[in-house]
Amino acid sequence: MPLPAAPVILIPARLASTRLPDKPLADIHGVPMIVHVWRRAMEAELGPVFVACAEAAIAAAVEAAGGQAVLTDPNHPSGSDRIFEALGKIDPGRRHDAVVNVQGDLPTLDPALIRRVLDPLADPAVDIATLAVEITREEERTDPNVVKAVAAFPENRGGNGDGIARALYFSRATVPANADGRAGPHYHHIGLYAYRRAALERFVALPPGILEQREKLEQLRALENGMRIDVARVDTLPLGVDTPADLERARAQLAP
Repeated sequence: MPLPAAPVILIPARLASTRLPDKPLADIHGVPMIVHVWRRAMEAELGPVFVACAEAAIAAAVEAAGGQAVLTDPNHPSGSDRIFEALGKIDPGRRHDAVVNVQGDLPTLDPALIRRVLDPLADPAVDIATLAVEITREEERTDPNVVKAVAAFPENRGGNGDGIARALYFSRATVPANADGRAGPHYHHIGLYAYRRAALERFVALPPGILEQREKLEQLRALENGMRIDVARVDTLPLGVDTPADLERARAQLAP
């Protein structure tokens, strides 16, 4: 089956952040972080890009850079709720058949990863697609801040030719068992998603799941309700900016 014909990229962003206040507007070489993310999304060349903003200050920064922004309810509990509202505003005629959700704190994101997240949707049985990268740093195996994607990728990297497997679970714990990795790799989940439009509509209408609330992982709501998530394996982990130290790393990587 061909990939979705008319995807749209939506970037949810809000100013409320406990570890890095006003994070989307953080300065990186004279440019707000959210503008760097918008640029990476534009470079993916998948389709139109909109920033779904909780506050007018974010919209102003994006529009000043030549981008498109949509104001949304600041009280949304999650990014998926925010992009769903934005989708309805920008595309009431339902032209876009898939939505790529790019986090607003990935200013160094490789545009190839944005393109890669659509690949699992070539299978018509897949509702939602996401990414994972093999864990190589031992401390990440037991770090609860590193979400693990449980998916049965063939150990021979050429085994299935496409590096895509069905997600069986996501957890902050070290899963599958055998934490040293000798029994097989663990995978670091990358929070980049592609939704079929109907899947996003269904997902946001579901109540929070039991496992979702326990693990604090929204994607478990989809699995609890029988939705299919497939994971595409990639080789690079994008830098997520959550702290002042992360911001300095991003500035170093994006130095002119």
